[in-house]
Amino acid sequence: MKLDQDEVKPVITRMKRAHGHLATVIRMLEEGAECEDALTQLAAVNKALSRSGFALVATGMQACMREEGPDGVDTARMEKLFLALA
Repeated sequence: MKLDQDEVKPVITRMKRAHGHLATVIRMLEEGAECEDALTQLAAVNKALSRSGFALVATGMQACMREEGPDGVDTARMEKLFLALA
């Protein structure tokens, strides 16, 4: 399923923000930052990416419901996508 660009724009924005945050964590490690500080920031990046994935699945589910109706949604496929993030 291909998603409308307007629908995924917030997800892309969130992922770009996480990308920048990850670059900061890498720089912290390269500059010898404290392990605890780097891990705290890395956990924030991980959470941001996870939320991006869930937002993407939710957007896809909404698109399927809108385009195919409740009976046309492949629930097994949606469940597989959702569980891929777990």
